[in-house]
Amino acid sequence: MAKNQSRTPGRDVRGGKGKGGRPFRPAQGKGPRGEKNRPPASRPGAARRAPQQRDRTDLIEGRRAVEEALACGMPLRSALVQERSGERDQALEKIVVRLDEAGVPVERVPRARLDALSSHGAHQGVVVRTRPFAYAELADVIAAAGEGPALVVVLDHVTDQGNFGAIVRTAEVVGAAGVVVAKARAASVGVGAYKTSAGAVMHLPIAQVPNLARAIDELKAAGFWACAATEHATEDVWHAPMGGRLALVMGSEGEGISRLVAEKCDFSCRLPQRGRVESLNVAQATTVLCYEWLRRVECGGETHA
Repeated sequence: MAKNQSRTPGRDVRGGKGKGGRPFRPAQGKGPRGEKNRPPASRPGAARRAPQQRDRTDLIEGRRAVEEALACGMPLRSALVQERSGERDQALEKIVVRLDEAGVPVERVPRARLDALSSHGAHQGVVVRTRPFAYAELADVIAAAGEGPALVVVLDHVTDQGNFGAIVRTAEVVGAAGVVVAKARAASVGVGAYKTSAGAVMHLPIAQVPNLARAIDELKAAGFWACAATEHATEDVWHAPMGGRLALVMGSEGEGISRLVAEKCDFSCRLPQRGRVESLNVAQATTVLCYEWLRRVECGGETHA
């Protein structure tokens, strides 16, 4: 396989600036009444809680969110539940029973304590503390790949937990060795990722690295070919060398693959498209590309290992 088939940096195969692009931000001008457009005033008390909440990424609040965390098997450390007052809250007590059954210690506390912990005042009487997710090292992912054909999915600052979780689920299903993500400005493993991955985050090594470009160099040193998925590629996925030991690099929802990361890749590919809509989102595109890798391996296609 020839290296450097394309060094063109670009967005992921979802591409474009449509629904997945940067959010619209109104200009700081004047409205129809001659008043400056300003962000809405913050809710009283929000400023006092903000410094605390920035440091508390281990809390989940609200009944639905707690139920989802329990349903997807997210490891929980403890729970704070509002003290009973007046009539028994049947819905809240059912959650307490589920927490007990899951072996999560439950502490009854005054509402004021939950209010102080809440990020948006909608705790609904329950806040749970999660256990920190145990991220793998890049060396663990490389070790899991063993010898011969293997797939590693590298995410260049994918920020949406739903997309992140769906990608991890696909990677686990096709038998990937692991997923590599950036430590900063990227989605991390939280309740959203647990839910959309259907628990796959507990069965697949996920490595957080400080430098994606350096991580790709390490994967290449371990015998992987790095493929950048971008709409700017000249070669489509059907003709690209997608088998063997492959590090599949997917870009962020809005900006795609960064220039530095793209330059580290050996080749690039795109998904063919006939329809009128912009294209697939990053999670859908990753699924297509992962299954093309699996098809090549299962059908005895080229390996380029």
